[in-house]
Amino acid sequence: MTHLNNNKLSTCLDHLQEHGQQQLLCEGLKGIEKESLRISKDGFIAQTPHPEALGSALTHPYITTDYSEALIELITPPFADVRDTLSFLHNTHQFVYDNLDNEMLLAASMPCGIDGDESIPIAQYGSSNIGRMKHIYRHGLWHRYGRTMQAIAGIHFNYSVPEALWPVLYALEKPDVSPEQFKADAYFALIRNFQRLGWLILYLFGASPAICKNFFKSRPALMAGFQEFDPGTLYHPYATSLRMSDIGYKSKNQASLRIDYNSLSGYVASLGKAIATPYPDYEKIGTVVDGQYLQLNSNILQIENEFYSTMRPKQIAESCEKPTLALKRRGVRYVEMRSLDLDVFTPIGIDESKARFIEALLLTCLLKDSPLISEQDLRINNANQLAVAQFGRKPGLELERGGKKILLQDWAAEILADMQPVCDILNGDDAGKPYSQTLKQQQEIVGNPDLTASARILKHMGHQQQQFGCFSLNKSAEHEQYFRQHKLDDKNTAQFNELAEQSLAKQKEIESRDQLPFDEFLRQYFAQS
Repeated sequence: MTHLNNNKLSTCLDHLQEHGQQQLLCEGLKGIEKESLRISKDGFIAQTPHPEALGSALTHPYITTDYSEALIELITPPFADVRDTLSFLHNTHQFVYDNLDNEMLLAASMPCGIDGDESIPIAQYGSSNIGRMKHIYRHGLWHRYGRTMQAIAGIHFNYSVPEALWPVLYALEKPDVSPEQFKADAYFALIRNFQRLGWLILYLFGASPAICKNFFKSRPALMAGFQEFDPGTLYHPYATSLRMSDIGYKSKNQASLRIDYNSLSGYVASLGKAIATPYPDYEKIGTVVDGQYLQLNSNILQIENEFYSTMRPKQIAESCEKPTLALKRRGVRYVEMRSLDLDVFTPIGIDESKARFIEALLLTCLLKDSPLISEQDLRINNANQLAVAQFGRKPGLELERGGKKILLQDWAAEILADMQPVCDILNGDDAGKPYSQTLKQQQEIVGNPDLTASARILKHMGHQQQQFGCFSLNKSAEHEQYFRQHKLDDKNTAQFNELAEQSLAKQKEIESRDQLPFDEFLRQYFAQS
């Protein structure tokens, strides 16, 4: 069976194998960012500050907070072996649990134990200009979208293409652009392919088919679109990832954004335009009211991070450098895949099999042909993703591809077939063939939707007669018990303690160094070019 858009993939893999360079594919770096809500033992969102023993959320490299003071975010460095990434994530969880009093981390992506917007404390980052900016940005998100949506947790999977692979691909393709331009173009080709195929992640790994009714307390009108699973839970019978549906990070103004994924320069320009374009509804909120900042500005986006997409091109920004400027100056360093729900069945929210599958899929997206995307293509890709988020397990579900309808199962089978030769190479010398094993598992799940995480969650809730909140709380307690039964070894504990102390000292230093008035700091930040 021949696959569309597959010539480039097979040519590339054949070339690498002919020249004994296939091992280069294995050296990509994998990092993970994992969010979790801190909750009290009775299941309510924690009202306590970020524990000081964990360090400063402003300056700690691995333990910080996202939107809420209670939404902890654990970050790993990038490693070539995904087992090292997961081991680091595990140790970080362990350290957090060793320093959590009477609280635990919520195992599910969709928040439970919240009581309207006001129950969700906005993250604090101290008195420095950069700390104030982070806090005010979150205030702006509250006024624009409400706080409840920002309490949703997920996993971001970061991937950078093996450095040694670039010159080989460049020599193979002989493009008439510089190596730097070639690299940027290739990363954007990967992103476009992921936008076409990324719905597969929601089908296989989506783990938010149901939501607590209290999620809608601040937005009751949204409840009408759902069925009732039980008195406390709403759901769609065939949903995979309601986190990635239109009750998540979606808004009317973002729906109309035309962010350009066909080139780095186009991406930076279109995102920059959104950050500089006033938006009437946000102008009504006001920026500074009675001497208080309500948002950073009244433009379509306050800053780049506000734009929600399933994958972002990333470059490490220097202190107070705008992310788009970092990209413009130094190109793409890695991609951040943002569509992964927390796996409620795993203590750290992700397992090795899933991580290996994602790596193989991203490499396949890099090596396949990737036509440029039109506005219509963008709409189709978004519609496919929404269909899978809400109805992914529905028998006979069709998606749109190339102007025609195709069964989800058929398209998924094609994608997995394309991944097979990539997995064969990634296995390397490992006799267990871990990449091929995970591919085989996913092929079974494509053939049987009852094996998906989303189906297993609903089945479990039905069998146990548990509301989603109760199910999530029980899983969270299981994971807590797991971590409470282990303690982090002395060496790792000492290293994390030292990082915590260093981060607190660094925050104090930043605060003592600040000379600029905040208004001027903000003006200079946005004036960077």
